[in-house]
Amino acid sequence: MSATLDQVRAICLALPESAEKISHGIPAFSVAGKMFAYFRDDHHGDGKTVVCVKTSGREEQDLLIEADPDLYSWPAYIGPSGWIAINIAPENTDWDHVGDRIAQSWELAAPRRLLEAGGR
Repeated sequence: MSATLDQVRAICLALPESAEKISHGIPAFSVAGKMFAYFRDDHHGDGKTVVCVKTSGREEQDLLIEADPDLYSWPAYIGPSGWIAINIAPENTDWDHVGDRIAQSWELAAPRRLLEAGGR
């Protein structure tokens, strides 16, 4: 788990003005005070290692889960607020894809001034 968290941490903290804190007992990543990623490992005994990221809403969540249910899932508690869970447990995890999804989530949370300045 440590190496997986380190990989998520490196991706998240490479984004402008990103910070890490513990929220509800798990690592959480924010930009300008707004969360854009959560790392969950066996959250409430679900047996999954995931990174949760923001989406544009329910339609995107449904499309992602339908397209690849082994990769994407509905995260407990935060799913109704537009979040999706990405399975990062497999050894063959596509970290470029995960990084792109984290960056998209960052863009959804980042303030306009960062986006107008060129963001990431």
